[in-house]
This record gives sequence, structure tokens and C-alpha cells, in this order.
Amino acid sequence: MTTLHACPVCATPTPPERISNEPWCCSLPCYHRFHGLDEPEPPLRHDAVTMTCPVCQHAFVPVGRRNYCSDACRAAAHRRRRDTQPAPVVVPRARPRRPITVYECDTCGLRALGEQRCDDCASFMRRVGIGGHCPTCSDPIALDELLEQEVITAT
Repeated sequence: MTTLHACPVCATPTPPERISNEPWCCSLPCYHRFHGLDEPEPPLRHDAVTMTCPVCQHAFVPVGRRNYCSDACRAAAHRRRRDTQPAPVVVPRARPRRPITVYECDTCGLRALGEQRCDDCASFMRRVGIGGHCPTCSDPIALDELLEQEVITAT
């Protein structure tokens, strides 16, 4: 192994009492430069050199994890988040389902739209489902029968 007789950065002679074969640096700045420690470390965040404050739109240099240019802007942003009221929930008016429901009598087989009591036998009819009048024959018909699948209504 080759023995270095001087500092590899500034060529200062090695002291005569040194017996190690490892590289020797005369000072801390030389040591940092020799080992590549004098280069600035990249920032931990991927921000640009300057950021824009989301409150006042001024450019500032972020320090650490700072997102606002000042404590006043940080407090203003907190107040904005805290004081916002959620949009009120608007519930549409409920529509009665009886006028659009098809009923069928179990005894005579008569169908009616919106009428729960059979006119012929004066008994209550069974609910078939939501529907309306057939466009071709004007008889009450349920959507289940037209679509050939079950229609689920929200309650």
C-alpha cells in the first residue's frame, strides 16, 4: 500500500509521528472536501426554491415543512377552514306513490291504477308495483312487467 505523505487536498505535509497508512487530512475543511461532504445536501421536500403562500399569494422561501409565509397567514387559513359551513342538505319533497301504483284484485283479477279497493267485489286489492297506463291499450301495467326485471324504489 502506498503511504500518503501529505494532505490530499492542500498538500500539507503529514506529521512525522503519524504511522497509519490511511489518508490524512490536515483540517476539518480538508476532510470534508476530501470525502465529498462540502456539497450542500438536497432539500428533503420537492418544492421549488420559493413557494407561493396559499393565503396571500406572496412568494417565500420555505423553511422545513412551512406552507405559509407567516404565522398570520397560517392563522387566517385555519380560521377559513374552521369557519366554513357545510352546504345545507336539501331533501326533495316526497311524492305519494299511490297514484302511480298498480293494484290487482285477487278475486276477480281487475287491475286499477291508484285505487286500492276493487269496484266490482268491494275488496282490497294486492299491490303489483309501480307503473302506469299502457300506451297501446290504456290498461294499468307495472314497470316490472314491461322491463321483465324487478324495479326497486328507494324509500
